Amino acid sequence: MRKIPTNSARPSPRKAELPLDLSGPHVTQGAASQQRLYQALCHAIVGGLVKPGEPLPPSRMLAKQTGFRRNAVTTAYERLIADGFAEATVGSGTFVAARIPAQAGAPRQAKIAIEPPQHDALSLGCTHIDERALQRFRAFAGRRLRAFGPEHLHYGDPRGSSELRAAIADHLLSARGLRCDPGQIMLASGTLHALRIVLGAILKPGDQVWCEDPGYPAARRAIEHCGYRPVSVPVDASGMRVDKGRASAPAARAAYVTPSHQFPLGVQMSMPRRLELLDWARDADAFVFEDDYDSEFRYDGAPLLSLAGIDHLRRVIYMGTFAKTLFPGLRIGYCALPEALIGPVTAARAALDRFPATLMEGAVADMLNSGAFAANLRQARKRYREARDVLASTLSSASNGELTVPVPSQGLHLVARLDPSTDPRVAAEAKARAGVGGWLLAETYHRARPLPGFVLGFSGHPVPQLVASAEQLAKASLAALRAARKTSARPRHPMRIATG
Repeated sequence: MRKIPTNSARPSPRKAELPLDLSGPHVTQGAASQQRLYQALCHAIVGGLVKPGEPLPPSRMLAKQTGFRRNAVTTAYERLIADGFAEATVGSGTFVAARIPAQAGAPRQAKIAIEPPQHDALSLGCTHIDERALQRFRAFAGRRLRAFGPEHLHYGDPRGSSELRAAIADHLLSARGLRCDPGQIMLASGTLHALRIVLGAILKPGDQVWCEDPGYPAARRAIEHCGYRPVSVPVDASGMRVDKGRASAPAARAAYVTPSHQFPLGVQMSMPRRLELLDWARDADAFVFEDDYDSEFRYDGAPLLSLAGIDHLRRVIYMGTFAKTLFPGLRIGYCALPEALIGPVTAARAALDRFPATLMEGAVADMLNSGAFAANLRQARKRYREARDVLASTLSSASNGELTVPVPSQGLHLVARLDPSTDPRVAAEAKARAGVGGWLLAETYHRARPLPGFVLGFSGHPVPQLVASAEQLAKASLAALRAARKTSARPRHPMRIATG
């Protein structure tokens, strides 16, 4: 053990006793005496109770003050010196270092503005799982945990388990008309995660990506955050305007679209527009990301053929998730890849986070293979159809027709619009007055002129709450409209011209 000199008498300012706090939150109660003393001394030094260059009490004196053994004090002093808090001089004593490590100070409370997720009625992204389906899932998860195998004890396939990928391939064929090999499927924690991985594998920083306008803000932010350049492409009643994309960014390397149920407007991309988009991708040697986020929830008619099904997975990357069909807490999404991208995307995934979590993969595969997944979807569709109809009728009637509410044939949200000539600030004021969840329609626009209205979720909320929130929003919209009309109708005073 290194010998620590005791502080000898010298003509320098010295405290008879050092005020140490040995019981505060900075001290690990129950730890060894030298550890607690070290923590208390650090706290005193960082807190300025002893200044840089000032002497520390002799070890014998500090042992007497604290009641600790002298060797505990010596050990604590040794550690202070080793960590840069103190310096020792033979014949002179132990002193606080002239400069102390700044990072060793008391941790500061992080002040980060993070918007909490919305869970109020009309919020988007909420789901419901049928109680029977939940019981089945618990049983499947329990069985998988009891049969804990070696696959959980080492790193696995970067694409995810072959069992779940095979189950997803079967589901895509039956539900979306998409034929693909399980080897073309990669699991991720969600569609945004899959988007980031694939973009990183196929694009270079600064490449342009077409994005719908209005569109899904989170996808646009993810694209921009990864160093690519989102290009706003207008959306009309037939979907993304491919001609506008060609005109503004003909050399774009990718496009992100929601063709089956455009977010937020809810329109379906027409077949001519789909073929036009695929022609552009082929001509430009680009790829199309198809976010099929809510295709399982179609209430009227047969499911639409996916864009990837039309393309046969040549230029389209298909993305889906279990966040809405089961529940978001699973954090399991997936993408189906063109064969040419399997290698580079798998390598990119392995470089980022090795492979997906394995514990829940088997339980989700059991849900798909057993029919429990399909049964839960049937129950959810019935529940969400009722919620959709109630929300739409309540908004329309309670607003005296001021809100136009097209009833969507698919999805988990609807759009309630004010007259297009209305200032979008009226909608913002109404939503603030009502204090309800959901989005302003204007929040989904980037360059195009925003329309006044609301994007409202109806899934995962009890019907009585939906009715009450819809009535609040409708009444607040009427009040905001009356105030805006009153202001616009107020006569202006004529300008007075001074006469000589």
